[in-house]
Amino acid sequence: MKCFSKKHEYEGLLIVIEGTDGSGKSTQLELLKRFLQAQSYGVMVSEWKTSRLIAGVIDEAKDRNLLNATTYSLLYASDFADRLENVIIPALKSGFVVLLDRYYYTALARDVVRGQDIGWVKNLYEYAPEPDLVFYLDMPVDILLKRIIGTTGLDFYESGRDMGFSTDFYKSFQIYQQKCLDEYDNMKSEYGFISIDGTKSITEIAEIMQAEVQTILDSGVID
Repeated sequence: MKCFSKKHEYEGLLIVIEGTDGSGKSTQLELLKRFLQAQSYGVMVSEWKTSRLIAGVIDEAKDRNLLNATTYSLLYASDFADRLENVIIPALKSGFVVLLDRYYYTALARDVVRGQDIGWVKNLYEYAPEPDLVFYLDMPVDILLKRIIGTTGLDFYESGRDMGFSTDFYKSFQIYQQKCLDEYDNMKSEYGFISIDGTKSITEIAEIMQAEVQTILDSGVID
């Protein structure tokens, strides 16, 4: 049996699925949740920008185009801090498997692309516990663009329009998302991402994730 040691002090497990918009995170999060619940594990899910205290403020600021690079960083960091203190850590203390749709790696990628110093951004999140697993869904920009157009449509900030990359929505999206992907590439080895080809089928990706998680569960690290 493979030995596994948790990367934080809490009773539960912290598992993150990272990737850009359109990479399939939400689908895989739901499948992993069902996989764990079928084995009678307690599961808690938290998604990016869902703080009851801050999320509405961010949405209003976006709607009114009030966010510069620094306020963008600080508001998202506030949302993260609120969820960590009031949702994520309490669940970990209670022995839950906590599944996160994005972690502070998203902030590192987006904030650096918006011109923030990476050391400054890391300091904003230095208190956050290290995840036990980080899955990264790696997708090429052209496929991301097709998926986004076919679902939610192009968002002003997710297309990097606030950065003035291009007046063309599609071109701006390509430039911004490619820069974010480059930042994720820089993080893969530093943070031990399990990088998965996002163009694989939903079933193939789910099986890879479930096998990695099952290895941890089989080690008996949580009850």
